[in-house]
Amino acid sequence: MNTFAETLIAWQRGHGRHGLPWQVRDAYRVWLSEIMLQQTQVDTVIPYYGRFLSRFPDLPSLAAAPVEDVLTLWSGLGYYARARNLHKCAQAVMDRHGGAFPADPALLAELPGIGRSTAAAISAFSHGTRAAILDGNVKRVLTRCFGIDGFPGSKNVENALWTLAESLLPASDVDIYTQAQMDLGATVCTRGRPACGRCPVAGRCVALRDGRVGELPTPRPKKWSANGTGASR
Repeated sequence: MNTFAETLIAWQRGHGRHGLPWQVRDAYRVWLSEIMLQQTQVDTVIPYYGRFLSRFPDLPSLAAAPVEDVLTLWSGLGYYARARNLHKCAQAVMDRHGGAFPADPALLAELPGIGRSTAAAISAFSHGTRAAILDGNVKRVLTRCFGIDGFPGSKNVENALWTLAESLLPASDVDIYTQAQMDLGATVCTRGRPACGRCPVAGRCVALRDGRVGELPTPRPKKWSANGTGASR
């Protein structure tokens, strides 16, 4: 299992994305990027990110701003609940944590708009915390590489993926490993037309071996609910 992380870390150093404006050890900037990157591609986020930092260079300035100003700057990014939660989160960090994002992913996950995977990413990038992420890109990489059947949004499959993701964590360089997973899913192990010939873990990929790359991850069933009842969601 450890060779998986080692391979991805080496690949990221040579072939991953570098020089992105949020690749810094600053929790505020990392958090801002992680929220913007939910449901949105990097190229779209970059100009918005720059404008946000120009208007709100730090957490206190964002927390003190009217929410209308935040929504105006967000205009065009979509999923506007993210912008409202961004504002609420900034205020919560000021009120609960004295204006500094906590390093503990569990505490981060209690803040508005931050789930378990996003909390782990923020903590890993800004503090080097050894915590697993499990966003859509990572789910796709893991289900294909390890041949995991079942819709990843179902509780039992998601739990299995969390267990696997945690077991694969390296002892060090977690921030590089975290970025590697994101980069691999976004640029190589894509939803459509994955570039398996450029994949650093192609030699161990169960889906590639078995000719099932197009089948995994398993699509959402036509009738599905989070509690597994099979009812329409």
